[in-house]
Amino acid sequence: MNEYVPPKVWTWDKENGGAFASTNRPIAGATHDKDLPRGAHPIQLYSLATPNGQKVTILLEELLAAGRDAEYDAYLVNIGKGDQFGSGFVSVNPNSKIPAMVDYGPKEPIRLFESGSMMVYLADKFDAFLSKDVVKRAETMNWLFWQMGSAPFLGGGFGHFYAYAPVKLEYPINRYAMETKRQLDVLDRQLAEHEFVSGSDYTIADMAIFPWYGGMVLGRAYDAAEFLDVGSYTNVIRWAKQVDAREAVKRGRTVNAANGPEDEHLYERHSAADIDKVVALRKDRGTV
Repeated sequence: MNEYVPPKVWTWDKENGGAFASTNRPIAGATHDKDLPRGAHPIQLYSLATPNGQKVTILLEELLAAGRDAEYDAYLVNIGKGDQFGSGFVSVNPNSKIPAMVDYGPKEPIRLFESGSMMVYLADKFDAFLSKDVVKRAETMNWLFWQMGSAPFLGGGFGHFYAYAPVKLEYPINRYAMETKRQLDVLDRQLAEHEFVSGSDYTIADMAIFPWYGGMVLGRAYDAAEFLDVGSYTNVIRWAKQVDAREAVKRGRTVNAANGPEDEHLYERHSAADIDKVVALRKDRGTV
């Protein structure tokens, strides 16, 4: 294989290959005019059931299960079709990434983008899953931001080169496999001493980390469980199974789901009843 020699000035090759190539581009901003839909509830979510999207829907469902008035409408954003570049979406999230959210409850609507920001906002708004104790809160925030900083190496790094790149290349796969395993080891050591990631309490840190690293050790990511020897991270597996068994987690994972059998898709969520049927089907099939 010929070694790549970078040009003096990089230029965009629209035919760069690989999954998602048709929607990747080096510039920001909207590509087309499209208003966002709006439902009846104050909280409006625009998302897709990727790990980043699941973080927020799991939290919303956990809030509802905890008795908080966190009803919401959720609309599918099809990133494969470029929905994230519509003018309405870009007005909420100028970074054109899911999820994005608007809270119309306050006098002045509040836009939110970046899943970590959304989780802290919701936890504070509804006073749940984020302690007011300064020490506990700091530790939860440590692990929340650990996830935000670490997961791109797992997804955009390992996941891309192992599963989505047009060709398999040894160097980047090895580089990001090493980093992914290091991160799993960080998490495994923490969970060896604590029931949940940031201590004895289930928090937004667990909800943020679970879709990425829990999904990995449960065999849901990139068909790479054997390659990464995820079975060796026994503490992560124990924790992942514990979180995965929560009813609100099962419900949150179904919202804006567009993979699998058609009858398991949930493009929009406007009430608990919208989720009930999908969760029941997944339980019957053992896919929840």
